[in-house]
Amino acid sequence: MKQKIQKAISIVKQMADMPTVPIDLQLSKAKDNDPFFQQVTQQFYRQAMSRHNKYLLIRQLQYGVALFAEPHASKDYFMSIESSARRNYRKAVRFNYRTEAINFNDYLDDIWEIRKSAKVRQGEMPEEFIQQRPQQRPVHKSNRAEHDYCYYGVLDEDNKLVAYAAFLVAGELCMLEHMYGHAKVQHLGVVPQLIIDAYQDIKKRHPQVLYYAYGSFFGASDNLKRFKKKMGFKPYKVNWQLN
Repeated sequence: MKQKIQKAISIVKQMADMPTVPIDLQLSKAKDNDPFFQQVTQQFYRQAMSRHNKYLLIRQLQYGVALFAEPHASKDYFMSIESSARRNYRKAVRFNYRTEAINFNDYLDDIWEIRKSAKVRQGEMPEEFIQQRPQQRPVHKSNRAEHDYCYYGVLDEDNKLVAYAAFLVAGELCMLEHMYGHAKVQHLGVVPQLIIDAYQDIKKRHPQVLYYAYGSFFGASDNLKRFKKKMGFKPYKVNWQLN
């Protein structure tokens, strides 16, 4: 009981010390776009504002949101990450890996191979996720910079996909929603390369983005927390705004 009380006090202190940022999802600017982008932005907002499944007194994405916050950063994203992450990135480049925007449907077999390469990542993977070949997904093309849903992948010299991630762009936010790398090549730095290169390309395409997010620190494993910090993400309190 004493340990639980001390842990609760520590969490409250962490929350009190967090900087606060408002993030505008700019929903009104999606009204003339594919209806999908209104739907996915509203869905994200509802999820962010829902009760946390572990800490019931706070919202799901309110405290401890893992952010690279450009208005608060004194360096560009690449220079904000730890030196070890920059070394990982350069290793991937030396091995001739490259990051590109991809169509998910063009790499279904490679994606399945990536998923099957590890049964445990930040927890045990669902059996159906590994055993079932991924299905084609609808492609939604955005006609405005303010909203998008895109995939990026890392490819080798033979154009084989070895890592991929999905990103939601909603107004000022770029959220890294999920990411997987092939277990056999993760030691070559392909995941840091994906995180870095994808964001730099997204910023060119969507210059209104001010915040790069990667889930939350609360509820993440110690290993994942360390990785997020290594990649330049810090815990923030976020006031989400639809408009």
